[in-house]
Amino acid sequence: MTATQDPSVVGETDLYLGLYRSMVLIRGFEDLIQSLFLRGEIYGTTHLYSGQEAVAVGVASVLEDRDRLAATYRGHGHALALGVDPQGLLDEMLGRATGVNGGRAGSMNINSPRDRLVGSFGIVGGTIAAATGVGLALKRVGGVAVCQFGDGAINQGYFYECLNFCTVLRLPVVFLCENNGYGEYTPFQDVTAGAIRARAEAMEVPAETVDGMSVVAVRAAAARAVTHARAGGGPYFIEAVTYRYVGHSRSDPGAYRPAGELDAWKERDPIPRLRGQLVDAGVEPNVVDAIDGEIGTLLEAITRKGLEAAFPEPRRTPEFSG
Repeated sequence: MTATQDPSVVGETDLYLGLYRSMVLIRGFEDLIQSLFLRGEIYGTTHLYSGQEAVAVGVASVLEDRDRLAATYRGHGHALALGVDPQGLLDEMLGRATGVNGGRAGSMNINSPRDRLVGSFGIVGGTIAAATGVGLALKRVGGVAVCQFGDGAINQGYFYECLNFCTVLRLPVVFLCENNGYGEYTPFQDVTAGAIRARAEAMEVPAETVDGMSVVAVRAAAARAVTHARAGGGPYFIEAVTYRYVGHSRSDPGAYRPAGELDAWKERDPIPRLRGQLVDAGVEPNVVDAIDGEIGTLLEAITRKGLEAAFPEPRRTPEFSG
């Protein structure tokens, strides 16, 4: 093994080729959503996941069928990582009847229980309370609930309430803070005192900070967390340090970022990073390139089909008779 090879990737190239495919799919899907939004095909707002793909994919890779995940309004990536059909997800974004929620959920409210996604939540930190409730149920069957939330959510009161509740009852809940550096438009250091993981450690909850731009690192941390929770050890806290390449939402150009910050983070892009690890592990470059081409073809096909799909029939609200 050479100095540049990662032992995890060397031993499981087929697994990591699948994770590479998931990340490429998420990145391409989000680029497609932005393009369709600018064309006027998608209404409302969108919150893209570009740049953070390693977190969703790394966590989803260690979950079992009995586990569940709650995602934020930036949940397209988690949905795809969990296996939500790209066609159904795109159709939902387009407001079509063939969408995963019949075209009525839109970008921020996707849910797909059959794919282990209990929901995407527009309320900041809403995932935390949802996963706590799910954890109560899953404790009976050996499942694990994961709540994904941003760095801004740790300043919400129910972060502490739920973490305390889960700790006292030893609920199988993994708290996953995706620290992308900003709470909407504000650097998290400007509004958050102390280290993020220290808030969990104060309740004696096992906690770690990982490189959220490395799917290998996230997968390893998620495996430790899920194993701990499933064994009855109670909650586990992960801070994944990552970065979003786009603004907070569709109308945000990200002008508040310091010059050069985005370029610096893109040098650590999780997709080419894993590509390099796969090639170093002996995978032929053309094998990886073929995945890129496959995803491009898939996205073109689902776009054509999605734009041709029918809108849902309008539903009239019954007149009040009481």
